[in-house]
Amino acid sequence: MSELFPRKQVMGFVFSLVLTAAALTVYFLDVSFAVGMTILLATAFIQAAVQLVGFMHAGESEDKVAIYANIYYGIAIALVTIFGTLLIMVWDM
Repeated sequence: MSELFPRKQVMGFVFSLVLTAAALTVYFLDVSFAVGMTILLATAFIQAAVQLVGFMHAGESEDKVAIYANIYYGIAIALVTIFGTLLIMVWDM
């Protein structure tokens, strides 16, 4: 019977709702900018991980090493782009 019920997907959905509610509390609570951004960034990255693993089944195929390598490569390119832009435009280097 457990094979017929999509327990992993339901738990991922519930966890996504909890993360969304946690991010929404930043709007309603009077927190500082730094604390609010920390909460929002943490919930966003955890939400992305839940989406990749729980719903897109990133680790369930035989080419999971290539999938995760592409994800890490994309994150590295995004970080280099963000920090390079900050270095040039904000920090006047």
